[in-house]
Amino acid sequence: MHSERHVRALPRFLKQAARFPGTTAIGAGVLGACGFQPLSLWPLTLLAVAWLLELGVRTGSRRLVLMIGWCFGLGHFTLGNNWIATAFTYQANMPAWLGGIAVVLLSLYLAIFPALATLGSWLLIRPDKAAAEPWRFLAFVLAFAATWIVTEWMRAWVFTGFAWNPLGVALLGQFDTRGLALVTPWIGTYGLSGLLVLLAGLPGICLRAAGAGPATRRWCWALPLLIVAAALATLMILPDPWAARDRGAVHFTLIQPDLRQEIIDDPRWYEANFIKMARLSRPLDPGDRRVVFWPESGIGDYLRDGYPPYLYRMYTYAGDPVIARERIGRVIGPYGLLLTGAVDLVMRNETPIAARNSVSAIDGRGDILAGYSKAHLVPYGEYLPMRPLLEPLGAARLVAGDLDFWPGPGPRTYDFGVLGKVGVQICYEIIFSGEVVDPRNRPDYIYNPSNDGWFGAWGPPQHLAQARLRAIEEGVPVLRSTTTGISAVIDADGLVRAHVDRHVAGRIDGRIPPPHEATLFALYGNVLPLTLAALLALAAVSVVALRRCRE
Repeated sequence: MHSERHVRALPRFLKQAARFPGTTAIGAGVLGACGFQPLSLWPLTLLAVAWLLELGVRTGSRRLVLMIGWCFGLGHFTLGNNWIATAFTYQANMPAWLGGIAVVLLSLYLAIFPALATLGSWLLIRPDKAAAEPWRFLAFVLAFAATWIVTEWMRAWVFTGFAWNPLGVALLGQFDTRGLALVTPWIGTYGLSGLLVLLAGLPGICLRAAGAGPATRRWCWALPLLIVAAALATLMILPDPWAARDRGAVHFTLIQPDLRQEIIDDPRWYEANFIKMARLSRPLDPGDRRVVFWPESGIGDYLRDGYPPYLYRMYTYAGDPVIARERIGRVIGPYGLLLTGAVDLVMRNETPIAARNSVSAIDGRGDILAGYSKAHLVPYGEYLPMRPLLEPLGAARLVAGDLDFWPGPGPRTYDFGVLGKVGVQICYEIIFSGEVVDPRNRPDYIYNPSNDGWFGAWGPPQHLAQARLRAIEEGVPVLRSTTTGISAVIDADGLVRAHVDRHVAGRIDGRIPPPHEATLFALYGNVLPLTLAALLALAAVSVVALRRCRE
């Protein structure tokens, strides 16, 4: 009798949806991706995860629950990663139509992680009656939050990792608010994803509890839902009242030259591109002591010495690295420091055998003060995995050139005295939670150059949102200089102080926001969300055990 009342308390469409779990799970996954940028329809993500929870608890076999999670992931990642298809339109080695197939193939793999999360939570709770019993559904929600945290963390490192669009990024507000992401200094990005799962499960818990209680008290269960909904809407919409607005001491100029992807790798445009960036970078005062930020892929010249002369003549405009650096020095001024994306070569017997996606720090005299090489490389973008197998089949890298890129050693901090201590994360590297800062030498700010011209309309705002999460987690400002946008100055609270929109050439001048003291996440990293996952799993098992003791 109780069971019938509980089921009647649930929306009728969920019961109907349970008859077609695979199709409805794909629909839920698509709906969930609408919470990411640029749509930012975060209530739909909550609704989608609530839908997935309902489908999961109504499933009586492990094979079916695995299929439901996999179908959810297929829809979720196909829509969320649609920008990858755009990259295929900017290279000639493979047909552009292959981009759509590549998105689906990648999603087929990524969907394994939501599938493991649903299966893991089902095995932990065995929710044979959870559709009807509030305590079992509560246990399932707790277990699912735990397994989602673990599988999302796994997605960031298995097979080099693809951490794009963690579920919790949907809880990050617009430029002037952090939303619920304000808790990430304590639980990390993956913990934020677990929190979203808990919020999505709250309506189902309350509805079941209302159906199980006396009729005169059922309205009381609407109160926590209303309170949580009002608080969440306020955090997501209104400007952040707790964020600091201090200005730091280091002056900067950040450049977005709007170098379109069609011309950025064409040597005929190298000089025009350099002139465009040089004009945007002119000092407001010749005596300015400042840091100038240029994007990834903006420099056509090889800047380092030691390569055979034919390489400078064939592949650079200046023809000489000393001339290339000296004219950069004249652009930024005698007291300036330029941080710019560049390409370095790995040589063997005067023959290039690989390349490195790098950042060079160049002073006003044209001297290279430091260099950083990207550690997290993009598979199929910067290198071709399993090259002996895939190259004969016609596969190629999306980035122009025949050389694979080699990875660097990982996060490094460079001390430039009065211009501060800078950490560097090139493009895609910024999406990896807990891997962007050298914990032994904490920077004052992170420089994140990028070329987002590959990524269509969806990729750049998603990339910016994930950079904001890194700023919040670590308590360190992030300065993003991109070729085509969105370039931005992000403070240590994750708020965007200034930005340049897509496909606009412009510059931002100001003072770099100050960092915070090391956050709890900066000290302990992903131990925090994994600990949270363990506590949630323990709570889920405890709920089941306590109920069985009472029975």
